[in-house]
Amino acid sequence: MTKQSVFGRISTLVKANINSLLDSAEDPQKMIDQLVRDYTNNIADAESAIAETIGNLRLLERDHQEDVQAAAEWGNKALAASRKADDLRSTGNAVDADKFDSLAKIALQRQISSEREAKTAEPQIAAQTEVVDKLKSGLNTMKDKLEQLKAKRSELLARAKVAEAQTKVQDAVSSINVLDPTSELGRFEDKIRRQEAIAQGKAEIAASSIDAQFESLEDLGELTEVEARLAELKAGSTAKPQEALEG
Repeated sequence: MTKQSVFGRISTLVKANINSLLDSAEDPQKMIDQLVRDYTNNIADAESAIAETIGNLRLLERDHQEDVQAAAEWGNKALAASRKADDLRSTGNAVDADKFDSLAKIALQRQISSEREAKTAEPQIAAQTEVVDKLKSGLNTMKDKLEQLKAKRSELLARAKVAEAQTKVQDAVSSINVLDPTSELGRFEDKIRRQEAIAQGKAEIAASSIDAQFESLEDLGELTEVEARLAELKAGSTAKPQEALEG
């Protein structure tokens, strides 16, 4: 896996329109799970690649600083050698003066070489710094999107649970539709109605039996009254002849 491929995937994932992907997905939850895995894996790869890139940048910066410092040191040495040559030449020691002038020239050559190397490294450092800044920004965006994905996943799971609960409620309501004679409640109501009808029938039978008994009592009462009146008649008819004899 090259750094370039990692950086390319960072750019692709950063530019990805999550909402568009979810809208076109047959199963948004599976899509989110896959995106979470992709982002998590690529963030880990990106962090490793960016760390390596930053390490290379720091080496460039260190080398550049060393070249700048070396150029300054060689400049100081050239100045010191040149002054020494001037001092020797002022005392008439031309041979030694020439030697120190030669040393000053060597020091100046090395100063120029160090300055050239430092100058060459500067655009590389600038470009590498820009790359690192962009990668850090892209990495942070990926981390933000990963958190968005996780939040979106939690939201989808919650909505799925609500939808499942609503479906169960609707199924339960449908199963107890009072207007549906085939529903459990309809069958239970029908059973109760039959039991109520049977109880009503028994009550009517019991009422009929009681009415018959009262009718028998009324018939018996009529017979008793007839007997009583007959007895009165008989008593009355017996009393009248006696009254006639006594009179």
